Amino acid sequence: MKRIQIAEDLSFSQIIHGHWRLAEWNLTSEELLNLMEQCIEAGITTFDHADIYGNYMCEEIFGQALALKPSLRKEIQIVTKCGIKLVSENRPHHKIKSYDTSKEHIISSAENSLQKMNTDYLDVLLIHRPDPFMDPYETAEAFHQLKEEGKVRHFGVSNFTPPQMEMLQREFNGPLVTNQIELSVLHEQPFFDGTINYLQKEYIKPMAWSPLAGGKLFKGQDEKSLKARNVLEKVAKETGAESIDEVAYAWLLAHPAQVMPIVGSGQMNRIQSAINAANITLTREQWFDILQESMGKEVD
Repeated sequence: MKRIQIAEDLSFSQIIHGHWRLAEWNLTSEELLNLMEQCIEAGITTFDHADIYGNYMCEEIFGQALALKPSLRKEIQIVTKCGIKLVSENRPHHKIKSYDTSKEHIISSAENSLQKMNTDYLDVLLIHRPDPFMDPYETAEAFHQLKEEGKVRHFGVSNFTPPQMEMLQREFNGPLVTNQIELSVLHEQPFFDGTINYLQKEYIKPMAWSPLAGGKLFKGQDEKSLKARNVLEKVAKETGAESIDEVAYAWLLAHPAQVMPIVGSGQMNRIQSAINAANITLTREQWFDILQESMGKEVD
């Protein structure tokens, strides 16, 4: 599988395995380890997490599987996110849902993630959502301390606009190596609102969450979903793809921004669809055909 260089000393697999719903997969530690090894064998070595996933439990579930084979750590890249506070029985001191990008919270969140995932370092730590109360200097201070202590190798953001990235980058003396954004055939706005253009300008490679639009590509009955599904089926026939999700992934992979889709399935056959997509070549006209059906109009 193709590797994407996101920093001088770090590359990701072009397809990333996302563990947002890990707690719902109901896998034993042994079964999860087996799934991880299947992913690695197929070339998927990057795993995406967040402290809040699974009501603050997914990182621990992952760590229990990794503890069964600690040698696997050197073969994989771990991404996790922090900054959102949920109301949860696992966080009884949280009174309301809020954001927290203070130095204290970022450092404590990172250290908690390290402990839960049975690892000495995180490859990348992301700020999960833009915080309207962010002090970028304080957030950058947390990054600097975690970097100096060897606990986090690199840093990035998720769901940030270009100005929000620039605000944080101004204070942080290292690169922000990625922006994890929603991007799919049914959510094409980042191609037009400046997000993708900014990332390309700064040579920052985006991670794409919900690349299948949360299943709407298969089940959505609104006009946009129906049109997208029809054109994906047409292009699947033209390219010999086995399913429309292969085409949806291929549409993202084809873009010169070097998009890295996050596949959030616990079933290897569904993960395989994303792997197969890397072998599908779309023409420029096919790419625009998909885009325009999603937009509901021709490009201007």
